[in-house]
Amino acid sequence: MTQSVTSVVSGGTCCPTPPVALGDRSTVDRAFVRMKEDGTAHLDFLVPEMHCAGCLTKLEGAVSALPGVTGARANLTTRRVGVDFDLEAADPDAMLKAIESKGYTARPFDVAAFNASEEDAVGRELTRCLAVAGFAAGNVMLLSVSVWSGADAATRDLFHWISALIALPAIAYAGRPFFRSAAKAVANRSLNMDVPIAIGVVLAAAMSLYETMTGGTHAWFDAAITLLFFLLVGRFLDHRMRDVARSAAAKLMSLSARSARRIEPDGSIAHVPIAEILPGERVQVAAGERVPVDGTVESGASDIDRSMLTGEPAPERITRNGKVFAGTMNLTGPLVVAVTAKAGDTLLADIVRLMEAAERTQGRFERIADRASRLYAPFVHLLALFTFAGWMLVGAGWHPALAASIAVLIITCPCALGLAVPAVQVVAGGHLLRRGIMLKDGNALEKLAAVDTIVFDKTGTLTEGEPRLVASAATGDRDWEIAAALGRASRHPLARALARAAEDRGVAPAALEDVVEHPGAGMEGRGWGRLVRLGRRDWVGGPSADHGSAPLSEIWLRVEGEVPVAFRFEDAIRPDAAATVAALRKMGYAVQLLSGDRREAVEATAKRLGIPTWTSNATPAVKAAALAGLERDGRKVLMVGDGINDAPALAAAYVSMSPANASDISQAAADLVFTGRRLEPVVMALRVARTARRLVFQNFALAIGYNMIAVPIAMLGFATPLIAAVAMSTSSIIVTGNSLRLPLVVRMRQRAAAKAARKLQEAVA
Repeated sequence: MTQSVTSVVSGGTCCPTPPVALGDRSTVDRAFVRMKEDGTAHLDFLVPEMHCAGCLTKLEGAVSALPGVTGARANLTTRRVGVDFDLEAADPDAMLKAIESKGYTARPFDVAAFNASEEDAVGRELTRCLAVAGFAAGNVMLLSVSVWSGADAATRDLFHWISALIALPAIAYAGRPFFRSAAKAVANRSLNMDVPIAIGVVLAAAMSLYETMTGGTHAWFDAAITLLFFLLVGRFLDHRMRDVARSAAAKLMSLSARSARRIEPDGSIAHVPIAEILPGERVQVAAGERVPVDGTVESGASDIDRSMLTGEPAPERITRNGKVFAGTMNLTGPLVVAVTAKAGDTLLADIVRLMEAAERTQGRFERIADRASRLYAPFVHLLALFTFAGWMLVGAGWHPALAASIAVLIITCPCALGLAVPAVQVVAGGHLLRRGIMLKDGNALEKLAAVDTIVFDKTGTLTEGEPRLVASAATGDRDWEIAAALGRASRHPLARALARAAEDRGVAPAALEDVVEHPGAGMEGRGWGRLVRLGRRDWVGGPSADHGSAPLSEIWLRVEGEVPVAFRFEDAIRPDAAATVAALRKMGYAVQLLSGDRREAVEATAKRLGIPTWTSNATPAVKAAALAGLERDGRKVLMVGDGINDAPALAAAYVSMSPANASDISQAAADLVFTGRRLEPVVMALRVARTARRLVFQNFALAIGYNMIAVPIAMLGFATPLIAAVAMSTSSIIVTGNSLRLPLVVRMRQRAAAKAARKLQEAVA
C-alpha cells in the first residue's frame, strides 16, 4: 500500500512530497513518517511507560541497532522516542516491535494529540495509587505504633492481621505502576529500576505475611506500603515537575484559537477551523480576540499583547504591514490579517519543536547520571545477594539475612541520582521559556555556566535591528529600483531597511537576474547587462572611509561602470543595552563588541555602552577567527549576535545566543534564541545557567552522599525495611525539591543585583 508522506524541513515549513512506496505493511501508518531537510525520514513513537534514565538507554539502544536507523533519541519529558532513518533501508514496523520487545507499549505519535489525555491518564492513575497508598500507610502505621509500644502476643497478632487486611490489597493496587513495568522487563529478559523495587515490596509483604501466619514478633507491612507511598510521591513529583516544561509550551498552544473568521473572495465571512486556513488568505480579528494564525496586518491598527512570547508586559502598537502571531491578544482595534503560515507552521509550533529538539540533546552531566543509572539494576541485585550470603555465612539465619537484603534492595534505589540532572534542566528550561528564551541545544545551559567572556554583535543585537534611513546619495529612480530588488532578497537589517524605504517611496523593485548573497559582503545581481552590487563599502568599490564622518551605519550601491552611492542609517540602541553590559561586567564577565559596521559607528556604540574592547569592519571570517583566538587563549565565549547574519561566528563560539524576530526563531543558528526589544534575557540566561549548575552539583552530592551512608547501614542490618523505605524516598523528594528551588534562587539573585545597583547609583550621586 502506498501512503503520502508529509515533508518537514528545518524551521517548521511543511509541504507535501510525492507518494512514497513503503510496501504492504500496515502496523505503522505511514502518514506519521516525516521527511527532514537532509533527506532522512523521521518518526516519533509515544511510549507512555517510559519514566527513568534506564528506560531511555534501553529504548535508544534497541532502536539504534536496527538496520537503516541513523539515530534514535528518547525524550523523557514528552515520553517519546524520535527515530531518524533511511526510508529505503529501515522498516518502521521493526522499530515499533523493537520498542515493544523491551516491555513497553508504543504507538506512532500524532502531533494533533500533543495535549491529548495520555499524560493526564498517567497523572490520574498516580494520584489514585498515591491516595490508596497514603490511606493504607497511615492506618497500618497507627497499628504498628501499638505493636512497638509493647502489645502482648494476642493483641500483636490481631494488629498484624488487621495490617495485612489493609496493606495487601493496597499494595496490589498502588504498586501497579511498578509491578507492570517490572513484569514487562522480566518477560523480555531485561532489568530496569522497577525490578528491585517490585522484588523488595513483594518480599517485604510476603515475609510479613509469613510472620503473621506463624505468630512471629515482627511484620513489615508498614514498610512495604510506606515504601510504595513514598515512591509514588517521588514519581508523582517527577511527573508534575516534567509538566513544568510541558505546560509552558502546552499553555501557549492552548491559547491558539480553534477557528477563525476567514474573508472569502466575495467579501463574505466564513467561520472555519484554523487547520483549513492557508497562506495568502485573509482573516478578521476583532478587539479582545486572540490572533488565530501568523500573518501581516493588511488594514487596521491595534495594541497587541505579546507577553506570552516575549515576556514583556507592555502592549505593542501594530499598524499596516506589522507582523502578528498566533495566540497573541488583539487588545484595542479590529484587524484584517493576511495569513503567512499554516496553523502547524506558526511560531507556537516552532517553540514546541525547539523545546523537543533541545531535550533530545544530552549534556555531560546527564550522560554521567545515565551511565550510573544503567549500572544500577545488576549492581543492586548483586549487592542484595552478597548481603544475604554474608549474613548466612556468619550464622545469623535466613530471617535477618532476608530482612537485610530487602533493606538493601529498597534503600539503594537510584531515583535521586536519576533525577539529579533532568529535574534541574526541565525546571530551568521552563523558567526560560516563560521569559521568551528558547533553548535550541540541550547542552546550552551547561556551556553557559562555564562562560567567562561575552562578545556582542552590534546591528540587530545591541541595536534594535530596525534601522531608519537618514541620508541617501541615490541620483534617480533606477538606483532605488535596484536597491529595492537587492534589499528584498537580503536578510541583513540594513538591506531590509533600505527595501522598506524604497517601498515607502512607492518604488517597484527592478527585475534583476542571477541575484546571489555573499555572506558578510552584500548582494549581487545583473540588470541591463551590467553587474550591480549592494553591500559593504570596500566590497562594492566605494571610496576609502572618511574617519571624520558621523557615526552612522551605511550600505553602498554600485552599478558597473558608475560611481557608488551610499545610504546611511540610524539604528536605535536597545533600551536596556547599557544596563545589560554593566550587569554583565559586574557579574565578572569580560565584554567585547565585534561588528562588521564602520569604525565610527562601532566606536560610538562601544563608548556609549561602556564596552572597552571593540572591533569594526569585521567580516564573518574575521569574526570567526577572533572567536577562535579567544578560545586558544582559554576563554569560554558566549557570542550574542544576529541569528541569521552571524551564523559563522555563532557556530565558532563556545555557546551562542541570538535576539530574533519571532518569525526568525526557527531559522536562527544560535544555541539559545530570545524575543523582544530588551537585552536583559542575556543576563537572565546566564543567571539561570549558573544556578542550574550549582543545583546539579548539589543534587549529585545529595544522591551520592545518601548512598555512601545508607548502603553500609542497610548491609550491616541497622536499617529495617521501613527505615530503608523512608530514607530512599526522602532522598528523591529532597533532590526534586532542591531542583524546584531554581526560580526562587534566580529571583533572589536578581533582587540582590538590583539592590546593589541602586546603592551604587546613590553612592555616585
